[in-house]
Amino acid sequence: MFGIGAAPSWLARAASTSTGRRKVLVTIFQRGAADGLNVVVPFGEPRYYELRPTLAVPKPGSDAANSAVDLNGFFGLHPSLASLKPIYDTKALAIVHATGSPDPTRSHFDAQDYMEAGTPGMKSTRDGWLNRALLPPAPKSSPLRALALGQSLPRMLRGKNPAVAVNNIVDFQVRDSASSEMFESMYSRSLDTVLKGAGKDTFEAVKMLKTIQKESYTPAGGAAYPTGRFGQSMRQIAQLIKANVGVEVAFADIGGWDTHSNQPFALSARLTELGQGMAAFYKDLGDSMADVAVVTMSEFGRTAKENGTRGTDHGHANAMFVMGGAINGGAIHGEWPGLQQEQLYESRDLAVTTDFRDVLSELVSNHLGNHQISAVFPGYQADAKKYRGVVAA
Repeated sequence: MFGIGAAPSWLARAASTSTGRRKVLVTIFQRGAADGLNVVVPFGEPRYYELRPTLAVPKPGSDAANSAVDLNGFFGLHPSLASLKPIYDTKALAIVHATGSPDPTRSHFDAQDYMEAGTPGMKSTRDGWLNRALLPPAPKSSPLRALALGQSLPRMLRGKNPAVAVNNIVDFQVRDSASSEMFESMYSRSLDTVLKGAGKDTFEAVKMLKTIQKESYTPAGGAAYPTGRFGQSMRQIAQLIKANVGVEVAFADIGGWDTHSNQPFALSARLTELGQGMAAFYKDLGDSMADVAVVTMSEFGRTAKENGTRGTDHGHANAMFVMGGAINGGAIHGEWPGLQQEQLYESRDLAVTTDFRDVLSELVSNHLGNHQISAVFPGYQADAKKYRGVVAA
């Protein structure tokens, strides 16, 4: 086993409730199972190149245009993620390799469901971990404290705490004022307390967003978000955070990671979009990133060995990124399991050495300040040797 980075309490500081500054957690889901081995490249392991004779990313310096971006002499970023290297160098970006779910499923639907619920292998969980991660609401909590950028509310944000899905800030409204007043009145008179509450939250969110819609928005610091839905989502999350409307958790997803064939082009395009979106978000928020954390996750990784159609199939372990001003960045965390045949999971996949909940529970506890980890992740047992910050909280 090859240990990388310092595992205990890798989030550098706990959430500060005394300052009164709101902490924000942004979760990005890479739907389709990203190929972690070509995202964070183990170029220091010769076996990687044996398993992927045509798909492997060249070692740093071997090909100026397409080689890996060196991180620590063993791991490197895919060249399409070069925009994240400066953030890594400033210690505001951390990587946790060989992460994943203890559940062995290779079904996209099941794996995404388990990870969004935060309960691997349990289909009976009805709410999502990000909804449960919210602290009890204050008497006048913002209707935008939990939001998703998209057409529907993701599994991760469903639960007892109010959350809204916003496909586009401009479109989130009832355009006819008379109709708006009529629907608001109907919801307010409903005898169904859940429906009444949901209606109240929605119309309060509409009113709050109307004030934001009146102001044009220019990203700070020359930040340039990529075109497309993901870039728009990250731009609007940044806008809402900076508008100080009470955002506490936010969600965005980016699809297109199921690369069974012709992987090089598709993976490069998706990573360019992901990296540029995260880099623009970081630049746009500036000093506010001290109170913001961003985490990426994908349902599982892909096979260590390439297939016959220049792609990879459904695998097991993956890599997660954590970005923000309050993390122990500039390092790759976790335990590297190796790629020799006897080290692979089921003789075919990168093995999971870090439960994805180890990473998320650190963020929930040390960043959001919610120490009730057993309620956020039912049935989860933290490894005290790896994550002492969680156990001590």
